[in-house]
Amino acid sequence: MITIENLTIKYEDLVAVRSLNLQIDSGWVFGLIGPNGAGKTSVIRCLAGLLVADEGRCTVDGVAVGENPVAVRRRLGYMPDFFGVYDNLRVCEYLEFFGQLYELGPARLRRRTDEVLELTDLTVKRDALVGGLSRGMKQRLCLARAMLHEPGTLLLDEPASGVDPGGRYELRQIIRRLGEAGKTVLVSSHILPELADICDSIGIMESGRLLASGPLAEVSAALGSRNTLTLRILDNRAADAPAFLAGMEAAGDVQVRGDEVEMQLPDNGEAVAEVLTRLVTGGLRIAHVHQEENELERLYLRLTHGELA
Repeated sequence: MITIENLTIKYEDLVAVRSLNLQIDSGWVFGLIGPNGAGKTSVIRCLAGLLVADEGRCTVDGVAVGENPVAVRRRLGYMPDFFGVYDNLRVCEYLEFFGQLYELGPARLRRRTDEVLELTDLTVKRDALVGGLSRGMKQRLCLARAMLHEPGTLLLDEPASGVDPGGRYELRQIIRRLGEAGKTVLVSSHILPELADICDSIGIMESGRLLASGPLAEVSAALGSRNTLTLRILDNRAADAPAFLAGMEAAGDVQVRGDEVEMQLPDNGEAVAEVLTRLVTGGLRIAHVHQEENELERLYLRLTHGELA
C-alpha cells in the first residue's frame, strides 16, 4: 500500500506538488495522469526516496520514506523516465550486476534472472549485448531490473516513453500481469487510452494538484460523464426518433442527420436500453448502434480545460 499525506514539494520558488493526499491499495495498478510539469515525476521520485518532501509524509507498506528510506527501497522497484543501461554488458550480466547490488544469493539470482527475462519476453536475448537491443527491449530490460529483487510495489515513470506501438502493447501486457499477480503498481503516462486499459484506478494531476482520483467508472460518474450514442434507422424514419424520445430526461440533445440519430446519454447501460426499447416499440428498425464511450482522454481534457469550474 502507498499512502501520501499532505505532500508538498518545492524547487526554490516553484511549487511542484501542492498538499497531495492519495492512497493506493495493495494489488492496485494506479495510473497517474498529467501534462509535463504536473508533478508526477516529483511524486514518484519522492516515494523512491530520491527527493525530500518540504511538507507531508509518504509511506510504502506502512514504512515512512523519510524515516527509513533503505527499508522502503527494498520494498519497491523504480523505473525512471530516463534511465541508463550499460551497453557493453550482456543482458544476463546486466541483471547479475544489479542482483548482486540487491544482495541476492547465487541460487536466488539465477532463479530471478530466469523469471524476469521470461516475464519481459527477453529470454532469447539473455546473451545479447545491451547496446544491440531496440528501445522497447531496453525499456523491458529496465523493468526486469526493477523487478529483480521481488518488490511488492513498483514505481513506473513513463515506462512507454519513446516506444513504438508494438513495444507499448508488450509493456501494457506485462503491467497487466503484474497487477494480476498482486503487485502494487504506480504508473505515470501521457498515453491515456492505454492507462485506461490496465489501471484499476486513476489520478489526474495538473500544476501539482490532484484534480480527481478513484476507479475510472467512479471518476466518470462523479463528473457527470455522458457518452455519444449513434443509431442508423431504416425506412427513412430517422426523423421520427425525437418524438419517441420526447420526455426522456436522460436523452439530451437528440440530433437527426440523414438516416442517423445521435444523442448524449449518461455513462450507463440503462439509458441505452431505454432508448432502444422506445424506438423499437415505436416500430423503428435499427440497423446499427454505436456508442462512443467517455474515454480517459476526454475526462482529462474536461478537468484540465476548466469545463467543470
